[in-house]
Amino acid sequence: MTTATRDPQGLLILPYLRIQNANAISSPMTHGFPSLTAFLGLMWALDRKLAAAGIPLVPEKIGVICHGYEEQVNDGYVRTFRLTRNPVDKDGSTAAIVEEGRIHLDITLVFQVDGGDAASENHLLFQESDERRREVAWQVRDIVGSMRVAGGTVLPPGKRAQPQILAWPDTPEEQAKEFRKLRRRWLPGFALVSRDDLLQRHWQTLREREPASTVLDAWLDLSRFNYRSERDEQGKVEWKHDRPAGGGWIVPIPAGYAALSPLYEGGKVANARDGKTPFRFVEGVYSIGQWISPHRLRQVQDLFWWPDYQPDAGLYRCRNGYTPSETNEDDVPASSMPPFENTSSI
Repeated sequence: MTTATRDPQGLLILPYLRIQNANAISSPMTHGFPSLTAFLGLMWALDRKLAAAGIPLVPEKIGVICHGYEEQVNDGYVRTFRLTRNPVDKDGSTAAIVEEGRIHLDITLVFQVDGGDAASENHLLFQESDERRREVAWQVRDIVGSMRVAGGTVLPPGKRAQPQILAWPDTPEEQAKEFRKLRRRWLPGFALVSRDDLLQRHWQTLREREPASTVLDAWLDLSRFNYRSERDEQGKVEWKHDRPAGGGWIVPIPAGYAALSPLYEGGKVANARDGKTPFRFVEGVYSIGQWISPHRLRQVQDLFWWPDYQPDAGLYRCRNGYTPSETNEDDVPASSMPPFENTSSI
């Protein structure tokens, strides 16, 4: 059983983190919420800091639930980011304005944690008293408070920010019972999940109308509302959009990177950040995501994202465990759309 499919040993929950000035530009073509690669980077950085602090927890996957946001933009017919005027250069000339998108966030981070090489210590930690686990959870919260989350600053915790370390039950019945409790605590909020299936399905629909359509055409088509006129039997013209019925709030998201070059040995590429780590030039990979209320998730695995490496294929992707039901009963109805704007800038 691989890390991607096995049940978690435990959960590390950091609720209601207040992030100030996180990066709102998730890719060259999308904005409105940080990229999942930023949160996976946070998970790896936290892994190193926990090991340095002697805390026997190894984060394997991460889930993100957003409770509120405030993108720093000037409202109007065309929205623009609120940019800062930097100090003058050494020669007194005006410094160039570099476009930086910022966003304030109120999020809950849920980590699937394992013990790694210290599995015995980790199991002992899960079996210790609630007071001891609460103490370790606050240690982890303090460590995260000193880090950057998607480039943003973590503000001091509020009253609702009570971190937890939970031992995950072994039986499906107990797992479902525990997850029902957690879902209620994460409301109101919306979790970002992957909907690669929608992209493939929409591509097939477009190919039926236009055989030359590509996956990029399907991605662009799902990134916007397309209104088309229809005339009924009485001759009345009615405008309808072609978004999937009951599809919830669908957004284009960056999903990782694809290789543009071979994998070079460390030190072969000039001006690389690290002279020992192998280096490869890459470009962004895009997919479709969906914001779903936590109470519509069926299991905790639906929430988690993890890295998927395929070096031979040149693909480095963010994977998610969400699987929609065949009847779409677990999808968010259109009337329950969260207040997130479509993150496409196209």
